Amino acid sequence: MKAIERIYIDGQWHAVDGPRLEVHDSATGQVMASIPGAGAAEVDQAVKAARRAFASWSRTPVQERKAYLAAMLEQLKNRSGEIAETVSREVGMPIKLSGMIQAGMPQVTTGNYVKLLDEFPFTEEVGNSVIQHAPVGVVGAITPWNYPLHQIMLKVAPALAAGCTVVLKPSEIAPLTAFILAEICEAIELPPGVVNVVSGVGQDVGEALINHPQVNMISFTGSTRTGHRIAHAAAEDFKRLALEMGGKSASIILSDADLEAAVKGTINNCYLNSGQTCTALTRMLVPAELHDQACEIAAAVAAKFAPGNPLEETTRLGPLASSMQRDKVREYIRIGQEEGAKLVAGGAEAPEGLDQGYFVKATVFGNVDPASRIGQEEIFGPVLSIMSYRDEDDAVEIANGTPYGLSGAVWSDDRDRALDVAGRMRTGQVFVNNGKFNPWAPFGGFGHSGLGREAGKFGLEEFLEPRAIQL
Repeated sequence: MKAIERIYIDGQWHAVDGPRLEVHDSATGQVMASIPGAGAAEVDQAVKAARRAFASWSRTPVQERKAYLAAMLEQLKNRSGEIAETVSREVGMPIKLSGMIQAGMPQVTTGNYVKLLDEFPFTEEVGNSVIQHAPVGVVGAITPWNYPLHQIMLKVAPALAAGCTVVLKPSEIAPLTAFILAEICEAIELPPGVVNVVSGVGQDVGEALINHPQVNMISFTGSTRTGHRIAHAAAEDFKRLALEMGGKSASIILSDADLEAAVKGTINNCYLNSGQTCTALTRMLVPAELHDQACEIAAAVAAKFAPGNPLEETTRLGPLASSMQRDKVREYIRIGQEEGAKLVAGGAEAPEGLDQGYFVKATVFGNVDPASRIGQEEIFGPVLSIMSYRDEDDAVEIANGTPYGLSGAVWSDDRDRALDVAGRMRTGQVFVNNGKFNPWAPFGGFGHSGLGREAGKFGLEEFLEPRAIQL
């Protein structure tokens, strides 16, 4: 078991006189590490360090900030194997995917901001005004467990690029890569206080961070319920907010689509990271006359997602990240059956031979009522709901019929038809015919899915305040 004894504040490692928090291996349920549980005193210390550092970091030349990010990128590359295995054990993503995504995406994000710093107009002229894009200040970053380091770097990299300083509160469920980042900051000799890592539970560290008067901005990724609480707290002090929250994304399969390819593509997306993905396509919308055929195809595809050890190269579906999440997902499967949906594949029982760990079967429901709980609520597990629709207008209405609006998909043999339907979906991104994820494009949602955008220049702008100087 790995024991992390200290948190990282002001460029130094500090002991914490608080509880120890256990980190569990998702495949076995056994304790794999322990971390310090900090509180309000440590948050105050970290925020004050970030405030002191901001005075000089905000005035550091862009090329120097770029050099630090480039050094950080090299360290991320050097430790990619360790990062991938760590997240696979914490979260359950199969190691083959973890190497590409959990270790790879933080590198892509950091590299993008290294490139962007060469071209972003921090100063520009508009008429008789010089417009300066100034860093917002001290950023409190609160990150989730499903893509732990990726979500951290989506905040830390643009914040540092903008000239902000950061106090990071990682999820206590998957915190270990945050400490790897702290070690990287130390290794590249990032100035003290620019990045601070304070581990602990939300009611202690998170609450202290969002209520601290010297924090200028909160950037949060997590549940809509927690985001709602953060928004209310931040409003008391008029803090800048960036919120990336839940989703219940619809995959609309139009009548002229390649049904088999569309069903397979939707399920591959839905089951990525065992369904622990906010953009997961968890609602499949098909023409009523194709519903039963879609269910047959989905059952065959789901059967190929046999749960297994995430550290084995052949595993396609790993466990969930915690016993709480496993139990929540299994309860939703039982709710779906009670609501009258047809269980096409999977079920609430533990997968055969996998009584230990946090495993859930790849599950598919057919005949799902769009207004039902499994049709409306974010489950965050490998559970797909298939719904039928009458025509395109009905499909769009169903797709837009939840409080969320984070992602979506449209499948059609007619590109213009697909683009027309995509343009009617109230969501932050839409994939057309399995279009590839673009790390330069804005990432964020409508409605209860959040405020603001991450990634690319859009993510950098979140950490900047425009200032007009009239000449």
